[in-house]
Amino acid sequence: MKINKLKINSYGKLKNKEIDFDKNINLIYGKNEAGKSTLLKFIINTFYGISKNKKGKEYSDLEKYTPWTGEEFSGKIEYQLDDNSKFEVYREFKKKNPKIFNEKMEDISKEFTIDKNRGNEFFYEQTSIDEELFLSTIVTNQQEVKLEKNEQNILIQKIANLVGTGDDNVSYKRAIERINRRQLDEIGTSRSREKPINILSREIGELQLQKNELEQYENMKYQIEENKNILENEIEDLENENNFLKEIKLVNENEKIENEKIKIKENIKKENNEKINLIENKINEIKNNNKNNLENNYEKNKKIKNKLNKKIIILFIFLIIINILQFIFIKNNIFKYIFLLTVPTFLIFWTIFIKNKNKKIKNEEKIEKNNLEKINIEINNLNNEKNLLEKNNLELENEINNLKNNFNTKINLEKEKIKNNYLNKIEKNKINELIILENVNLEIENLQNEINNKKIKLHTLNLDQKNVEPKLENLSKIEEKLVNDNEKMVNLKNLNTSMEFAKMILNECYEKMRNSVTPKFTENLSKNIADITDNKYSNVMFNDEQGLIVELDDGRYVPASKLSIGTIDQLYLSLRLSMVDDLSEEKMPIILDEAFAYYDDERLENILKFITNKFSEHQIIILTCTNREKNIFEKLNIDFNYMEL
Repeated sequence: MKINKLKINSYGKLKNKEIDFDKNINLIYGKNEAGKSTLLKFIINTFYGISKNKKGKEYSDLEKYTPWTGEEFSGKIEYQLDDNSKFEVYREFKKKNPKIFNEKMEDISKEFTIDKNRGNEFFYEQTSIDEELFLSTIVTNQQEVKLEKNEQNILIQKIANLVGTGDDNVSYKRAIERINRRQLDEIGTSRSREKPINILSREIGELQLQKNELEQYENMKYQIEENKNILENEIEDLENENNFLKEIKLVNENEKIENEKIKIKENIKKENNEKINLIENKINEIKNNNKNNLENNYEKNKKIKNKLNKKIIILFIFLIIINILQFIFIKNNIFKYIFLLTVPTFLIFWTIFIKNKNKKIKNEEKIEKNNLEKINIEINNLNNEKNLLEKNNLELENEINNLKNNFNTKINLEKEKIKNNYLNKIEKNKINELIILENVNLEIENLQNEINNKKIKLHTLNLDQKNVEPKLENLSKIEEKLVNDNEKMVNLKNLNTSMEFAKMILNECYEKMRNSVTPKFTENLSKNIADITDNKYSNVMFNDEQGLIVELDDGRYVPASKLSIGTIDQLYLSLRLSMVDDLSEEKMPIILDEAFAYYDDERLENILKFITNKFSEHQIIILTCTNREKNIFEKLNIDFNYMEL
């Protein structure tokens, strides 16, 4: 694989840059802070995307390289694979996924896997190298070789890690030690007391004891609930019976009311009949009384008239006799005529008297007549009253008949309706028993007493339940805690199993590495270091006790830590380079960013000759702030592409 061209619109301090890589060896010169490391980051972030994660740094790559002045934060890489297929990758760094084009300029972005977190994985699918592996092998920068004397053991450890495990950041011994330490800290052993698994085991035991004590309340709860259900059902049945009887009682009371109405109407009718009889008697009495009075008055007046007439006749006869006698015996004419005048005087007087008497009689007859009219009016009024009463009685009779005819049907219908409403609540036999009860009030009272007694029992059960519930809540919490603790215990045991398995796998891998990969690494490392040091050091070995050891000219083996920093740097770089061909089927570029800053001129010439000869099929990109590499390439007549930032 080769990178052909970079086009940087804006990335960090780099703006509007185009860089062509047209030879096998590409040397990019730039003073310190000119942007060499930024250029390297551009390549990496274009292939793998830019990270928003700070990863322990003060700023993330996104924050660090985003332009401050608002330019387009983007760029493009053109590259080709070993099969000569060409690709262009255009990336806007604030977007997760790039645009990928083939040599026909067809957008093939969707042909690759798009991971939710990592974005489009086109470069991994093409090379089988992820970002971490790319940074740990393909790219070597100044930070990995810039070590002082007192830090050289770190680099030695990295070399030992590479030889022992294939990764310069992974030490088998440290891995095993860390697993054992984590196993002890996070899990514990049978001998440890205050470790998670032991604390958890004691807690589970205590919780189990508490659970066993509280489980009796669970049985009590079920018994209370069962008794409550029974009581509630009984209360419901009794209340249904009670309500049924109350409704029947209401119908019976309505029946009594209707009967009372009928009775009242019958009493009214009876009273009316009595009044009618009284009126008839009174009318008869009035008629009889007035008839006698009239007859008596008529006889009385007749007698008076007859008596007066008799008196008049007698007196008249007497006067005539006297006058006759006075005419016979009295000689005096004066007296004769005076006595003679008594007759006409008497007649006049009598006429006046009779007239007055007749007038008085007429007045009395008139009064009698008026009385008779009054009596007739009274009799008419009484007859009218009698007629009204008789009419009222007739209406009452009709009403009574209607009430009697309709009421029984209505009562029966109401009772039937009540029965139908309670058929699903009360057994039919029980309904039939209740409906024929004579003393409904007594039964209602008994039922109400029974309901009250059962409600008291239910209330007691509710109180018992309330007393049990806190204990059951505690039981629930304990059970939940037990479940959580058991899950934790399972997780701890699984973690322990995983750690044991990890140690087993690590051991197997380490043994496999020692038996297969490590010999190959040490062989390659020996060849490389021999070439780099002009055979000053030609044999490098690795063992568990001493780690990395180097054979001297006199045959002695010394620990690598005894070598100079420059030699250790050479060992580390040569080991990383020895892994390049095993990473991918592609011949990946080798990118060296200020990797030779601490090499003297002799070592630099040796390493450049070694890289040029050993990796002639690989594209080599060197970023430097000196002209030493340029001068050596020109001295050795090695063709290279030179660029300045």
